[in-house]
Amino acid sequence: MIFERPFLLFALLLVPLAYALAWLARRQRLAAAFAWSRDLGARASALGRRSVWLFASVTALAVIGLAGPRWGTAGANAESRALNLVVVMDVSKSMLAQDVAPNRLGHAVSLARRLVQDLDGDRFALVAFAGHPYLLSPLTLDQSSISLQLDALDPDMASVGGSGLAAALELARHVLTSAPQGGDRAIVVLSDGETFEGTSAMASAGAALRRSGVTLVAIPVGDMRGARIPDPDGGWHHDIDGKVVITVRHDELLRAATDAAHGVFIPAGATDPVGDTRRALAHLNRSVAHDHVAADLVPRAWIFALVAALLLLLQALTRRSAALIAVALMVGGVRTARAQRPSAGTRLLRRGDTVDARAAFAAAAHKESSDTAWFNAGTSALVGGDLPTAISSLERATLSLDPALRQRALYNLGTAYLMQARHDTAQRDTLLASAAAKLRESLLLSPSDRNAKYNYELARRLRPPPPPTSSKSKPGQGNSKSPPPRPQPGRQPSGMTPAQADQVLSAMERAEQQTRQGLNQRARRGELPPGPDW
Repeated sequence: MIFERPFLLFALLLVPLAYALAWLARRQRLAAAFAWSRDLGARASALGRRSVWLFASVTALAVIGLAGPRWGTAGANAESRALNLVVVMDVSKSMLAQDVAPNRLGHAVSLARRLVQDLDGDRFALVAFAGHPYLLSPLTLDQSSISLQLDALDPDMASVGGSGLAAALELARHVLTSAPQGGDRAIVVLSDGETFEGTSAMASAGAALRRSGVTLVAIPVGDMRGARIPDPDGGWHHDIDGKVVITVRHDELLRAATDAAHGVFIPAGATDPVGDTRRALAHLNRSVAHDHVAADLVPRAWIFALVAALLLLLQALTRRSAALIAVALMVGGVRTARAQRPSAGTRLLRRGDTVDARAAFAAAAHKESSDTAWFNAGTSALVGGDLPTAISSLERATLSLDPALRQRALYNLGTAYLMQARHDTAQRDTLLASAAAKLRESLLLSPSDRNAKYNYELARRLRPPPPPTSSKSKPGQGNSKSPPPRPQPGRQPSGMTPAQADQVLSAMERAEQQTRQGLNQRARRGELPPGPDW
């Protein structure tokens, strides 16, 4: 058993003191009752005999529950129509550069977490790489396990420095081609592109992915102007010659892989790289996949809360009045009323004062700077006809990590672009294109939204037809032929299959064996590790 907040357990030391004080107070009340009348004292002694130890027990149970006890495991069989998707994360030392906040690795982890959250229901695997690739998680429907692995990523986990992206892509391809179930296959790479394998190796890895029918999406992180790599001792990382290392993002190497794979390269300046990735994967087919989702150290605070509630109910039912229940309802009602009190903008909007409501929502958005506040400000501006303000506020709300809030913000933003296109004829085509893109992204998050479907179709029909193109495809635009269909897999047993377990163990064992052999050979010869270690 572990506790999420173990410091709260010190409050248990106060329970005996509270019990002693309550016992002394009861003794004094009984003494006063017996002094007045022996019969009154006997009746007072019979009433509330169990109250002292009962309230002490409830207090102790409440303290233990608030400390957040966890123990045991729980599992459930999961089924979903899923893609098979491998997230390839760069954990080399160059990812510690701070040219993006908080650093390249932290930024990449936040993008990967949002991708896992947005593609809920798809099967994810996680591969990390530096000098060698490591399979950290096989394909699974348990997104929580992937999120935990992402939070634990660190360059120290790699036993060999450097950057071997081509080898990581080959390992991810092997994971996908070995999957017995699920839909189409894809790889999402988050890296600064500073790999030392060369353009030819990257193109070869991309071509292998294309032959296997795997879609490759590359998301670059970092700055092309270069940045220094901080060392744990507080200085800067130096190369073998003692010079400070300047690491630079290399888009050309990532493009070599995506071009050869006929994949998608997300520009580094994209405002919403995760949304662009979702759109790139939207055309892939999903198939039924089964998995066993397990959770270790399950929260058990509800057990203590349930026992405490039953004891309080017993106390209330055995007394002559339900005073405890009345007090609990009063306190709960006051707290609920305060929690549900509408904001100033909501109250003004209900009264029909849209002008002051817009001002109140805008002030709250600039003060709180939360996604919900920006959504309210943008929606109120949209209702009031202030389209430029609505577009700027809703753009900020679409960056929310809450899928439901982002879906509503995208729908309102697409509608705002659609309304703006009616008034601005000079930029009508651009605004209609933006409206269609935002409404389509809203539909990806909520395919059953009829209003979004109607507005999306309206934006598409209002756009001018595209110019005619020749039937021949241009070089570098990918193959127009769809990949050959694969047979539908049958139902697989739940839990990690032996093939998945072998993938994890054999991949990690091979990588570590190669690492140890190389280090031992160089140590015997007195050589330094070849190549850069970042």
